[in-house]
Amino acid sequence: MAASVRSAAVRGVALLLFLLLSLAKHSLASDALSTPAADPRISIHEGFVDERRCATCHADQAAAFSKSHHAKAMALADDETVRGDFDNSKFEHDGVVTTFTRRDGRFFVNTEGADGNQAEFEVKYTFAYEPLQQYLVDIGGGRLQALDIAWDTARRQWFWLGDGSPAKPGSTYHWTGPFYRWNRTCIDCHSTDPQAKFQPQTNEYKSTYVATSIGCQSCHGPGAKHVASAQSANASSSVKPDTGLPKVDAGICFACHARRTKLLNGYQPGKPFLDYFSPDLLRQDLYFPDGQILDEVFEYGSFQQSKMARAGVTCLDCHRPHDAGLKVEGNAVCTQCHSETKPERFVNQDPSGLFDTPEHTRHQAGSTGAQCANCHMPERTYMKVDPRRDHSFVIPRPDLSATLGMPNACTTCHVGRTNDWAAETMDKWYGAQWRKRPSIAHAFGAANGDQAAVEALRTLVGDKNQAGIVRGSAIAAMSGIAGVDITTDIRTAAADADPLVRLGAAEAAGNIPSEQRLEAIGKLLGDQTRAVRVAAANALAGTPPHLFGDQQGNFEAAVADLRAYVETNGDVAETQSNYGFFLFARQRTAEAEAAFRRAISLDPTLEGMRINLAEFYRATGQNDRSEQTYAEAIRIEPERADLRYGHALSLVRKQSLADAIPELEEAVRLDPQNSRYKTTFAVALDSAGRTGEALDRLVGWVTGGDPDIIGLALQYSLKLRRLPEALKYAEDLARLRPEDQQISGLIGQLKQAINEK
Repeated sequence: MAASVRSAAVRGVALLLFLLLSLAKHSLASDALSTPAADPRISIHEGFVDERRCATCHADQAAAFSKSHHAKAMALADDETVRGDFDNSKFEHDGVVTTFTRRDGRFFVNTEGADGNQAEFEVKYTFAYEPLQQYLVDIGGGRLQALDIAWDTARRQWFWLGDGSPAKPGSTYHWTGPFYRWNRTCIDCHSTDPQAKFQPQTNEYKSTYVATSIGCQSCHGPGAKHVASAQSANASSSVKPDTGLPKVDAGICFACHARRTKLLNGYQPGKPFLDYFSPDLLRQDLYFPDGQILDEVFEYGSFQQSKMARAGVTCLDCHRPHDAGLKVEGNAVCTQCHSETKPERFVNQDPSGLFDTPEHTRHQAGSTGAQCANCHMPERTYMKVDPRRDHSFVIPRPDLSATLGMPNACTTCHVGRTNDWAAETMDKWYGAQWRKRPSIAHAFGAANGDQAAVEALRTLVGDKNQAGIVRGSAIAAMSGIAGVDITTDIRTAAADADPLVRLGAAEAAGNIPSEQRLEAIGKLLGDQTRAVRVAAANALAGTPPHLFGDQQGNFEAAVADLRAYVETNGDVAETQSNYGFFLFARQRTAEAEAAFRRAISLDPTLEGMRINLAEFYRATGQNDRSEQTYAEAIRIEPERADLRYGHALSLVRKQSLADAIPELEEAVRLDPQNSRYKTTFAVALDSAGRTGEALDRLVGWVTGGDPDIIGLALQYSLKLRRLPEALKYAEDLARLRPEDQQISGLIGQLKQAINEK
């Protein structure tokens, strides 16, 4: 049960991270250089200056930047910035009618509020610019909420951002809930030096920023020293000016254009990215087996896989720094490096060659198919209207698409054609040798638990020609294959020079037996990279203190890093709940309970937080409180099968079997594919003396071919002396387990007993 609780918490974190980054990617919208002082959240933080001062000396750069989407990432709502139709327009989805109006230069939305009733809310800010624009509403307590209805700037119409059934009013994923809270999930990437300033005593915010939107100091860092230096230089021509600004590197781009967890506030250009953020690795729920983007992961994880990143290419090699457009259009952006003559900057790599020709592209020059990006940077659409290109620069593999289910540029462009057609066409162009080209998809796509999958991943981990994020992801994937001892592999990966490999090792250690973890990753407690230290501290939470030896100091320092991460995310329920698990593993039960309760106070409707508290009570022998907590969660989400199941088990522990049986029945009804729920329900019926009813239920489920269900049906048939039925189930089980000699012997005994009758 504890494992299911942890996975529920992880799913919650994944959902949280999805929104955090899905909104962060659209760090594209209001002109920071002309931000009006009327914005009450503007505060010139220490070391910073008013953004408008930048333009006085850097007019050309300011003019270029003002045209960018970055400059329009967020703005006060007014007639110039609002792009949506607020002329009494209406939008309806799932029975909820939303009306958009304007009065006296102000903008209003009438829609379903947190209490389920229609109410009017004033739009305070625009959020993003195109291809969609969202709107922020102040609902009190300093909370800015992003409406889940957005404006499609191309089609000029309203649309709902959600999928499936709408969330309940006031719940986590309703537009009034934490999932859509700007202060928590969006603030990092749409303003200049934003500070959430969460008030834990009241669960309110006093958020401020230097400029409403992204501005010069978002990328160049605090400007006060720079301005002072410039003034000194102007006063004395003999003084050589000190820019007072760090060099801008790719880290400042990745801080927003990455699927990551924030570890610490205050990231600025020049600081180590991995000291402030922990990026997500190439998990199956985020990436296709070949590393292409599946979920909304942004550019970092893709680009880190590429040969370009390993060769030293950065964002600014392709994108202009101020308006963020491409330096040159079309294939010319690629042929800057991929030219006939090898560029001097590449020492160990040779990107030269003739690529912008029909001989390479196999398409007519100037056609859509002849564009490098269309083959090597295929698009996927996010937030329903926003197409984004993959940055791993993959080579199309329609042969692997057919077996592993990942997309390829050929059939994406040639709609209606099959993967086999595309592969056969490539055979005509290149012969069949291209099919033998190694791909990480062979390892990640085969990660299904057999030894061949383990060996494929092990090969990736040891291949120094692969990107660090690929190798780190491979060791993490290996650890998820049950029954495989990879402690030695983790220990080797923990000594790797690449921090992303070490991060993968630290995360992988959480899946091996706890008594093996210290030997495998103990040295990572003193790692130079904060992301690695935090992951190592988490994995080693349950290690008895006396075993650390001379590593004790490093462990305490890593725990301090972990606490800083928890404090940085003080308004995130999932972070606080996960910290509760850490504290519980350290046997600090009072603090663990406080952390679990803190998580619930932050997000009372997120049922996973109550599951975690209930399981904490179970683990500490507080069965009554465990049952009560499950009951509270069910009152919030009565249609959750896992809540019903957990509640049933808590009732069993209280020896209330009669009350547990209806809950188990509900769990089966809500999740009819879950065999564990079915077998537990049948066992409960049998324990209550209702064996015949249990068998009748199992009879309806054995057609699924689950050996546990068939085995239980066999057991109860024997118990009730229904021998012909028992024989049938024994024969069914024998077909599933032909090597089981006991089943074969039982079949013989049953046949003899039936014949003797």
